[in-house]
Amino acid sequence: MRLLRLTRIFWIVYAYSLDEIVAQADASGRLTRWWRRIFFWRRSAVPRGVRLRRALESLGPIFVKFGQMLSTRRDLIPPDIADELALLQDRVPPFPSEQARALLEAHYGKPLESVFARFERDPVASASVAQVHFAELFDGTQVAVKILRPGIAPVIEHDLALMDTAARLLEALWPESRRLKPREVVAEFAKSLHDELDLVREAANCSQLRRNFAGSHMLIVPEVYWDYCGRDVMVMQRMVGTPISQIETLRAKGIDLKRLSAMGVEIFFTQVFRDGFFHADMHPGNILVADDGRYIALDFGIVGTLSDEDKNYLAQNFLAFFKRDYRRVAIAHLEAGWVPPHVRVDEFEGAIRAVCEPIFDRPLKDISFGKTLLRLFQTARRFEMEVQPQLVLLQKTLLNIEGLGRQLDPELDLWQTAKPFLERWMSEQLGWRALRRQLEEEAPQWAKILPQLPRLVHRDLSERLAEREREKLRRRQAEREAASRRRERLVWALLWATAFAAGWWWGR
Repeated sequence: MRLLRLTRIFWIVYAYSLDEIVAQADASGRLTRWWRRIFFWRRSAVPRGVRLRRALESLGPIFVKFGQMLSTRRDLIPPDIADELALLQDRVPPFPSEQARALLEAHYGKPLESVFARFERDPVASASVAQVHFAELFDGTQVAVKILRPGIAPVIEHDLALMDTAARLLEALWPESRRLKPREVVAEFAKSLHDELDLVREAANCSQLRRNFAGSHMLIVPEVYWDYCGRDVMVMQRMVGTPISQIETLRAKGIDLKRLSAMGVEIFFTQVFRDGFFHADMHPGNILVADDGRYIALDFGIVGTLSDEDKNYLAQNFLAFFKRDYRRVAIAHLEAGWVPPHVRVDEFEGAIRAVCEPIFDRPLKDISFGKTLLRLFQTARRFEMEVQPQLVLLQKTLLNIEGLGRQLDPELDLWQTAKPFLERWMSEQLGWRALRRQLEEEAPQWAKILPQLPRLVHRDLSERLAEREREKLRRRQAEREAASRRRERLVWALLWATAFAAGWWWGR
């Protein structure tokens, strides 16, 4: 079975002339010359990115998802290929409703009519990993039921094994490919896909995001109904809204698109800098707009997390970049430990300046945050910076948000929208607000310790006094032992002297 699948992959590589892409990527030119001699009759006028996209679509949904992930790795692949792969759509025919019913009844251990007051036979969405049906609980709550595609796990494992084999072959046959890290890319994809196979994890992501934005005037996140959830099933609140891509419909409903655009930027930076937890799959298919103008988030299979160090790094980079303080950008990379300490700051600063300075010939509203972050990553790679997976997710999400925001408002100035938020966050991290926040965070612990302080001080003093007494006793004991050893040596000396004198007297 695996051999047949591998044969099909090689055939599709040949049919779409993907071998030409490898040959063109050969820096030495030897592989290109060899390829042209062997396949002299093959010349494709179709752009390479289009051919790669069509090939992945032919290989099936798992390879489509791989192409989507690959489109985010703009630090590794050329822009024309990344742009084309970003067009891949994760849409596959739904599996039969009878299978969906059987899966749900096996999960709940009882007939579906005993679980839901109503269950819609036809799915509203279908993707490679799962599909969604609308239903109604017995208390009248409208819900969306996400069901894992039956038999998907073995298919995924099979295709992942093939991808890993192909990555190893690529590295063995084409050493220059190692700089693209094909095996690491496949491993990153495998981890992401395995996470998506656990709907409990997705439900937990949704619940966390909802808690972070409880009472928000900007974002609505569906409620999770945990009593109905499991590894293969997720039940959440049914959301009603207009797809954000339907611009004319939003206008007709009186939605303020400029406000919506700016609000999307604020939501993103709030997730990143306030929470360190962000929705990492914010493409238009996962976003609705409520009639009151708030965003509605869907599909929580992919999320990103950032540490305090990550957030500090990002904020310093963004602020320093727009102040043209390239030395600060270089130092931020070094302080984060993402480039080796032996890297010279002045050389790194010069490389960053060469990439960023031309951008400022354009109005700030025309500067792409996402592309700026990408250029920083690409430059840092030359200085041995290891790619940080969380920042790759962030860069992908930022590009999505940026593109979406400018689709809603072509005049969106992302910097002017984000700058106050970034400056406020930095002030909270480093200024008097940070001190106050830290005191507030420590206050409960101090409140617990203060009533015990006299007892703790008394115990500490008692322990110190007891230790002093023990030390005095140890010194006295040592002095007694030393005096005893001196007396013992004196007695032996007298005995030896007496014996010597007696021997001398008798010898006379």
